Amino acid sequence: MVTARRGKASSTQDPAGKAGPRVLKKYPNRRLYDTQTSSYITLADVKAMVLQGQSFEVRDAKTGDDLTRSILLQIILEEETGGVPMFSTQILEQIIRFYGHAMQGVMGAYLEKNLQTFTDLQHSFVEQSKGLPFSPELWTQFLSGQTPAMQGLMGSYMEQSKNLLTQMQEQMQQAGSMFPVMPGMPGFGGKK
Repeated sequence: MVTARRGKASSTQDPAGKAGPRVLKKYPNRRLYDTQTSSYITLADVKAMVLQGQSFEVRDAKTGDDLTRSILLQIILEEETGGVPMFSTQILEQIIRFYGHAMQGVMGAYLEKNLQTFTDLQHSFVEQSKGLPFSPELWTQFLSGQTPAMQGLMGSYMEQSKNLLTQMQEQMQQAGSMFPVMPGMPGFGGKK
């Protein structure tokens, strides 16, 4: 997984002696340099590293600033504009609306936990279907068929997602009672 760290560039060794994340340097000419292979790489190479689960961080070659998130967002932008987008216009608009809102941090945590739950369910399904000849086309047909097994998996996912949202609402209610006036948070504090 990608590990983003803040601050100046650090050594690729941690105090315990284990190798740290792979360090990529971004130069002003927009080129990325892989310090492990001593060669220039492309965004496609970085995407491959993400898909392989390799830990890395991207640093500005001059300042040492962490640019990992910026590079990951570039990859997402290319994916969204290059093929079949994952996010609808409405989803993107809703995400943008959370920036600067009091719920911004909560939404990020919610999306992260929800995506992890979905990933865990996907991994479970892949494990259960080992040995079956699933090509991307067959996978798409299978998912669109809404078989009872798929309905069960999605039902389980939706239930976990609902439980997560309920937990977050309870935490927000507790926070609302501790902090009666929280600007930007409808339903908390103020007049009812």
